[in-house]
Amino acid sequence: MPVEFLTDDEAAAFGRFAGVPARADLERVFFLDDADLVLVAGRRGEYSRLGFALQLVTARWLGTFLEDPLDVPVVVLDFVAGQLGIGDPSVVKKYLERRTTLFEHQLLIREADGWRDFSAAEADFTEWAAARAWTSGDGPKGIFSDGVVWLRQRRVLLPGVSTLARLVARVRKEATERLWGALASLVTVDQRRVLDRLVEVAPGSRVSDLERWRKGVVPRASGPTIIKALDLVAEIAGFGFARVDLEARVPSQRLVELVKYGMRADASMLRRHPPARRVATLLATVRHVEGKAIDDALELLDLLMTTELLAKARNASDKDRLRKHPRLAKASARLAVAVEALFAAEGGAEPTER
Repeated sequence: MPVEFLTDDEAAAFGRFAGVPARADLERVFFLDDADLVLVAGRRGEYSRLGFALQLVTARWLGTFLEDPLDVPVVVLDFVAGQLGIGDPSVVKKYLERRTTLFEHQLLIREADGWRDFSAAEADFTEWAAARAWTSGDGPKGIFSDGVVWLRQRRVLLPGVSTLARLVARVRKEATERLWGALASLVTVDQRRVLDRLVEVAPGSRVSDLERWRKGVVPRASGPTIIKALDLVAEIAGFGFARVDLEARVPSQRLVELVKYGMRADASMLRRHPPARRVATLLATVRHVEGKAIDDALELLDLLMTTELLAKARNASDKDRLRKHPRLAKASARLAVAVEALFAAEGGAEPTER
């Protein structure tokens, strides 16, 4: 296995047919146009023309030449043979008898289709992978897969799987370390001490301050709960992390990635990280927790206003109105009794004949 993010099966499938191409792909990629047919026609013998055509379409589909050019799905062999008017595709077996012919054909195909070696495009690919890793936060497997597409679209022959995988892993590691360094450089010495203390469990406490901040206040519409929520906001905001301009220094997607990790990682695990990674993760997490604490306090206040204060105000207003209009209250009560008696009488009376 070349690097840890690829499984053995994924590494073995690199640069090879992984299943049977769909009919639409056959007609799109494996179709031989007039220029292709002219190029193929220059080969002598059906087996040579069919073998050459297979290498031509295989390079376009995989971005590389197969060590065994006949290691293609049967549908591909039949589809290409049909376009060449070859009734017996099995004649292609003779194509392997002369190995030098295979390499001569590859040189012709490289020149005709403009294929380049990876070494000629390595700098451009590294720049693309670095930008992708910096802005997206995608894992190495995602960058690796899209990198294969990037190379094939630009007619760059794939390097070995180990070469490409290690390059992607290195570039992503460098981008991540750059991210940690950029964020760690934004905090003061005092703020760094505060962040480091967040993952420590103080004497007499059962959890770290980070865990307490992440947990927040239990949502309950009551005055004491509101006070606790506001105290938490004041505690977090007092360290001034909201004034640190993270968004201007790093892509927002990378911040989201750090927050997701920081909100679920154990404090003991965060303590073991290298200083730059620990500070960067805690900084992004605290900024998120501060915003969440403010939102929670506002929601609790809204809930308290709706369910408690406004309800009590309505009840007090109704009682006050009845006290101010006792005669109206009495009249309303009498009217209710009279209406109830009227309905009862109407319901029980029998119809009279005229």
